[in-house]
Amino acid sequence: MKTRVRIFLTILATVGIGFFLLVYWITKDLKPQFRASTEEPLVDTAWALAALASAQVRNGAVDVTLFREMFAHISSEITPAPIYDFIKTTMDLRVYITNATGKVVFDSIGRDEGMDYSRWNDVVLTLQGKYGTRTSSEPFLDPKLSIMYVAAPIKVGEAIVGVVSVGKPTRNVNAFVEKSRDKIILGGVLTFVAVVIVTMVISSMITRPIERLIAYTRSVSRGGREPLPLFGGGEMGQLAMAFEEMRSALEGKNYIENYVQSLTHEMKSPIAAIQGAVELLRETMPAERRERFHGNIESEIGRMQRLIEHLLLLAAIENRPTLQEREMIDLLTLVKQTAQTLGTIGLARGVAIQVKGEAPALLQGETMLVEQAVSNLLHNALEFSPRGSFILATVKRIGDGVQLTVEDQGPGIPDYALHRVFERFYSLNRPDTGKKSSGLGLSLVREIMLLHGGSVLLENRHGGGARAILLFPS
Repeated sequence: MKTRVRIFLTILATVGIGFFLLVYWITKDLKPQFRASTEEPLVDTAWALAALASAQVRNGAVDVTLFREMFAHISSEITPAPIYDFIKTTMDLRVYITNATGKVVFDSIGRDEGMDYSRWNDVVLTLQGKYGTRTSSEPFLDPKLSIMYVAAPIKVGEAIVGVVSVGKPTRNVNAFVEKSRDKIILGGVLTFVAVVIVTMVISSMITRPIERLIAYTRSVSRGGREPLPLFGGGEMGQLAMAFEEMRSALEGKNYIENYVQSLTHEMKSPIAAIQGAVELLRETMPAERRERFHGNIESEIGRMQRLIEHLLLLAAIENRPTLQEREMIDLLTLVKQTAQTLGTIGLARGVAIQVKGEAPALLQGETMLVEQAVSNLLHNALEFSPRGSFILATVKRIGDGVQLTVEDQGPGIPDYALHRVFERFYSLNRPDTGKKSSGLGLSLVREIMLLHGGSVLLENRHGGGARAILLFPS
């Protein structure tokens, strides 16, 4: 599992569980809190009505005339009351009064007068001088709801002569609870979504530099020449710099070892040939034969000189992280000029170089290096082309890049050599002479293309011959 996914899931699970528990705790506590906020004003109302009833006691009994008149006129006195997003248009309080034995002497809904309520908690507890309250379902009012009752004692002196109980349906309380719960859940969901987005951003911020460093290391392992990405001055930046220093040190060591070994190996053959020719020249021999040995010495010295020049150029390119100078280059014009320069060699070999393409074909790069890459490809094609054939160099735009294709009519590339043609010092026998080159030309082309951020491909054509493709970013 990727680090980004692990970080994302960890933060998500932690925050998700925390939000779930928080929302659950809040919603679970909503109903008791709303009920408490409803019960508290009911207590005040019950005590106020009990005081009013105490003033109406006559001969030890409550005169309920005032209460009847009051509740008879309440429905016509109510004005719609907008309470936030709830508009109250009816009074849903129920008030009943009992005597000292619990018998109902007044009922605001006019239903239970004369009934014995002494068994209800609000009445029996209040008659005992305790806090009396109960919540009961009232099927005749609304079978789905219950009513909360709070009672207060009617006193004459210290004697309790009756009870006033005030009841309020929990309908509105439940509605408030549901609305609040829905809002809290919606808020929790929206917050959770926001947390998911923020978590994704945070996990990406943490892992993106790691992914960039991984991509850079893989590119380096494939021979890429990209510059070290910028990571700032934090721990990731320090890690990247430490890695770059380690890579440079290892590459420098390996570079020297590989070049010393390769150069030693490649120099053995021309040195041996020169040494053998020198020893033979000490002997007496015909002038024609002596001239041939002199020619062999000159040829091997030239081979060594070209090898050293190519090595120096290749070493200079490989040790450059980026291009030193960038300028606009018209690839088609450059290919035509290079083909004209090599035209003399082609004429001597009986091979023509044809150039076609779309103008302008502009790219950014170093003219000398691009010319070196084009020259090596064309020269390589000339050496493998049979007399009487031609080489076709085609320049065209491909998407956002510029492509050069060089096709010859030679023998093509053996299958065993296809994966090795870009190795240093690897070379194939030339068809006409049977000799090998320095084996640095295509390796040099590859390094030039990497330095320009492009690519090179060498493949066989259908029907014979080889095809080399350079693709430059524009």
